[in-house]
Amino acid sequence: MLEIKNLHVKYDQVEVLHGINITVRSGEIVTILGANGAGKSTTLMSISGLVRAHQGEIIFNGKPIHSIPANKIVASGITQSPEGRRVFSTLTVLENLRLGAFTTKDKKQIAHNLEWTFNLFPRLFERKHQMAGTLSGGEQQMLAIGRALMSNPTLLLLDEPGLGLAPILVQTIFQTIQQINKNGVTVLLVEQNARMALKLAHRGYVLEVGHVVIEDTAERLLNNADVQNAYLGKQ
Repeated sequence: MLEIKNLHVKYDQVEVLHGINITVRSGEIVTILGANGAGKSTTLMSISGLVRAHQGEIIFNGKPIHSIPANKIVASGITQSPEGRRVFSTLTVLENLRLGAFTTKDKKQIAHNLEWTFNLFPRLFERKHQMAGTLSGGEQQMLAIGRALMSNPTLLLLDEPGLGLAPILVQTIFQTIQQINKNGVTVLLVEQNARMALKLAHRGYVLEVGHVVIEDTAERLLNNADVQNAYLGKQ
């Protein structure tokens, strides 16, 4: 479904991705692990069109997307739930969700996606007329993911969905991600909680300072001594 080939990305004159190669197959959950500053979020933003490739290609369903505008990328079936949630705090939950459907013209499709989102996150239905800025961190994360689902993506990019949340909430969010995947949405996940990410994912990549240093199945990465020492710690 997604193929990143020899991707180089620069911020001003500083190169932060040095020719990475990543593939995501339809139906998978793939996770990208790495320390802060490794280039994980930059990779997702490159796919979304928020950061431009300096060199290399991003191919989605056989078509290059690295040079098309971000809104066209959303329309093609890719959405992102960003790090830090970034909900529109002065709008209601419902207004935030409707903004997520801005590329969708089919009202029946929007209604269906809204119903699905409320089924996934019943808390959002209870708070649909509440200002997003008054929600708890966990509820805002649910809203950020729900907003990303409103345009009916086939590929969902998740950037640190567990960041700053209590362990019980992280578990709830990850169970919902699994449910979203079972409903046919392919997921590319960036997450600091490497153990939980690998337990959820089918495959994973490890990024170090803009290079892919390890690529393997999630099970093998969980049992990889280098990955354990660097990212998993003691159980």
